[in-house]
Amino acid sequence: MSYLEEIQVKNLDHLGIVAGLIDEIGIVKIINNKLGIDVREKISAGTVVKSILINGLGFVSRPLYLFSQFFQDKAIEKLLGERIKPDYLNDDKIGRVMDELYKYGLNDIFIEVVLEVIKKIKIDLKYSHLDSTSFHLDGEYKREEDKEKQEEEKIIKERPILIKKGYSRDHRPDLKQCVLDLITSQDGDIPLFVRVGDGNESDKAVFGKVLVEFKKQIKFDSIMVCDSALYGQENLQLIQHLKWITRVPMTIKKAKELVQNIEVEEVKDEDKEKRSDLNLESYTWKEEIVTYGGIKQTWLIVLSEKRQKSDLEKLEKQLSQEEKKSQKVLKEIQSEEFEHPQAARYKLKAINKKLRLLEIKEVELIETYSKKKEKSYKMISLIIKKDKEIR
Repeated sequence: MSYLEEIQVKNLDHLGIVAGLIDEIGIVKIINNKLGIDVREKISAGTVVKSILINGLGFVSRPLYLFSQFFQDKAIEKLLGERIKPDYLNDDKIGRVMDELYKYGLNDIFIEVVLEVIKKIKIDLKYSHLDSTSFHLDGEYKREEDKEKQEEEKIIKERPILIKKGYSRDHRPDLKQCVLDLITSQDGDIPLFVRVGDGNESDKAVFGKVLVEFKKQIKFDSIMVCDSALYGQENLQLIQHLKWITRVPMTIKKAKELVQNIEVEEVKDEDKEKRSDLNLESYTWKEEIVTYGGIKQTWLIVLSEKRQKSDLEKLEKQLSQEEKKSQKVLKEIQSEEFEHPQAARYKLKAINKKLRLLEIKEVELIETYSKKKEKSYKMISLIIKKDKEIR
């Protein structure tokens, strides 16, 4: 037998780096400590989790029963350990490990891994960012109605999540989905806290509870950053003892009035150099102390000259397009006959509803007569005004 016949080629690709990071963090050890090791097992639960991570970062999508095929052409002993064979990673073994992880508590295990990452990599935790996304799923996922109503408001549920239709962020509103809430660090977007929720879950209903739960489990002084879904009276009551930054939605009457009436302060000479260093020359702002939802807070009203200029240019373009559209409509209705003046007014009202930036304000009607000497009305003069409230 020649040496060439004895050579076997196995791939590592980028997965060697993935396996090395998993080992450096100590994920296998953490899982084995939590779930235990049975001496009768050919492969430990921690190693199974490592294989799942490697498979997930291998950019493949296969059914679970084909999981072991992924490692057929890989140097599996280099990735997972000596004497590990692909056949050990069957769907029965993976399913049992997943059940054990769920029973133990995925959040508890995830947080312990996170704390180890923070310690080893020295993550900057001055700020933490919360947001959510959704993942569509195939299948019907039928459940009884009474079970769907149980514990809707709780952040930690004993029951599994409900796969339901909801607001789809991955543009598949035709399919049912689940929601993922994720808190990441400022430094490198390292995930710090993860939670899976029902498909029809609302960010406004859970964001406050997510932050409170996060602070209970991870003890460090971090400023929480979130979008406007966090800002509501109920959430503010929940997070009043936390540090947080969010955007105040313009649907709040007090915010709308403040933006319309406040004058942003001029930039002081001593601040101009600082703003130049931060590349903020085109921004001005003013702080306002506001009490909302019973919580005293600081609102920052910011004016961007570049954004204002861009918005005005966009508005002028929209006005020009809508004016052309309205002129076309006016020509059509000027040739139309109406049985009585009120019918003409109804027609005009319907047209104005369709116009976003313009409004037909003044109309002149004349009486006309058909060959049968029946009286009708026509619009002969219409004046467009640009004073309609911009929505």
